Parts: sequence; structure tokens; C-alpha cells
Amino acid sequence: MQNRRPGFKTIEWTEDGVRMIDQTRLPAEEVYRTYADYRGVAEAIRSMVVRGAPAIGVAAAMGIALGVKKSVAKTEAELRAELDTITETISRTRPTAVNLFWAAKRMRAVFEESLLGNAAEQEKVVAAKRRLVEEAKRILAEDIAVNEAMGRQGAALLNDSSTVLTHCNAGALATGGYGTALGVIRAAVAQGKRIRVFADETRPFLQGARLTAWELAKDSIPVTLITDNMAGHFMKQGQIQAAIVGADRIAANGDVANKIGTYTIAVLARENNIPFYVAAPLSTIDLNIASGDQIPIEERSPTEVKQLAGVSIAPKEVAARHPAFDVTPHRYITAIITERGIAREPYTESLKDLFVS
Repeated sequence: MQNRRPGFKTIEWTEDGVRMIDQTRLPAEEVYRTYADYRGVAEAIRSMVVRGAPAIGVAAAMGIALGVKKSVAKTEAELRAELDTITETISRTRPTAVNLFWAAKRMRAVFEESLLGNAAEQEKVVAAKRRLVEEAKRILAEDIAVNEAMGRQGAALLNDSSTVLTHCNAGALATGGYGTALGVIRAAVAQGKRIRVFADETRPFLQGARLTAWELAKDSIPVTLITDNMAGHFMKQGQIQAAIVGADRIAANGDVANKIGTYTIAVLARENNIPFYVAAPLSTIDLNIASGDQIPIEERSPTEVKQLAGVSIAPKEVAARHPAFDVTPHRYITAIITERGIAREPYTESLKDLFVS
């Protein structure tokens, strides 16, 4: 059976700018916003209009392309200076998701390559603008293809008639349009497997409740919403056969940074002898970081913990913390699913091998 692509677009390039579905408005409203300059794209990343490591990477690439396209620079030096400003602005938005920095590095490499040769300087400037737009579109297309390949790799790990627990949103909304963890589920369903999903709510931003549940219901994949503190209960009762999540950064030793609460689920899965899988593209693997101890963890506003949909749920004078991610040690991870294959312990070897296969 063919891959089940969702009936909406997370992000796309248009002549008017970068168009995204506003994930802060889901599930109540399906609103699309078009950003006509790179500062708007940067703010969309920062404010979580677009989120999820692969989608952030695509948005970063498109933001950079948009900024360079709209530049009035006439010389290579002027355009390079503007690129520096654009890239720095976008890179400051979210520190944990390595795909953002991967995309920025890739866009810069294309920029420098486009300036080589003996063409006149003005022609090189025009070529650089065109090449960066083409590259941003290519990154989006590649992301969808990569996630579909990842889905096919991981679908074999899910048994027919099983219930799978997910955390946060690692679906089409978190990518260019197919999904990492949910891509594996989509692929398994496309193969005819009867898969049911438990989606935990994912406090405090409720990505599981607002986004994953919405996305799966839209695709007619059976989903049951649970609160975060119910996962252990259902695992112990034997109602969950596997857990699968996405990732924002994976260290060389297999430690995984993902949405806060992932570590808790991994420990519970180990206690209950349930496989815990991570699905992520190679662009999320950071071989320059030896372990998860070196991954920067974004700390978001405590207001997001003390309020729910703008309504206070805690006394005003009480302090709160909001680390947006945690790190799951590699010993709790059964396998890491990528577009090039499935890595298992020892991850220091198997992850590296994926880049040379």
C-alpha cells in the first residue's frame, strides 16, 4: 500500500512568502499564516507556530532563502553580510533542535558555492538568491522523502494489532509533511497493520493533546488521549506494546534530547519490558557531541507552566520552571530508526556507520 500522506501542509514555499499552519491555534482552528520576511519566520519558530526539529530545519532554510531573496545587496560582500545577519537571527530562536543549525550550515555552503566561477559579480548575486530558494525547496522535498523512508524502516518493528504510546508530536506537523514517530505508525497502517495509538497530553504545551490527537484523528488512525501521568498505569496493565518518540538532537553515544517527559516514559518502558524506539532523520544526529550532557536544553517561560490557555492554574507568587526538553540515556533506547536503517547498541558504532553506508 502507498504511504498515507496527511491532508494538510505543515510548511510550503509560495511566491508571497513562507506559508505555515499555525500550530498554536490547533485543534480549535486550522489557520495558515504567510510570512513575507525572514524576521517573521524567525518569530514563527520562536513562538512555536512551527515546531518539531525537522520542521524547524525546513523553516530555517526557507527563512534564510526568503531573507536573501528580498535583499537589495548589489555586491557579494553586501549579500554575505546580510546572510550573516539573517542566519544569526534565525539561529537564536531555538537552541536544542540541531536540524536548525544543520539547515543553516547547508544553506551557507550553497551560498558560497553559488559565488564561485568567473561570472560578473551582479550575476553571482542573482544566482545566489535563486540557488538558495531552490535549496530550501529541496530540503522540504527531501525531508518528506526521508521521513517516508524512515517509516518503511520502522514499520517492521510494530506488530499487528498493537497499541503504541507516543509523546509530544512527531508527526507531519513536526516535519515537512509526513512524520518521524508518527511516520512509522503511518507506514505500518499503510501496510495493513491494525495499530492503535495512546497519545499522552504532553504538558505544559499540550502537543500530544492538541496536535498528535488532531493529526491522527484527521487521518482516521485510532487514537486515545491520556494524561502524562497515566502512561505507567497502562503499561503495567499490558495495554501498551511499544513506545515511539521523535528527537530534537541525538548525541554520538545515542543519548536523545526530546520533549520534556520523554526520559520518564523511557524509564517506565524499561520497567515494564516494553520496547522504546526513537525515530529521527540523520540530520538530527550530532556526532560532534559525545553525550547528552553536552546538549543545550532550552528553558522556556514559566508562564507556560502556570497558565493553561491563558488561564492561571497556580498562585501568582509561586515559582515555576520549564525546561522544554530532557535527555534520555542511550541505555533505555531499544533502537533508533533512521532513513538509512535501524541503529542499536553500541550506538557509538552503529550511528556512525549510518553516515557511511
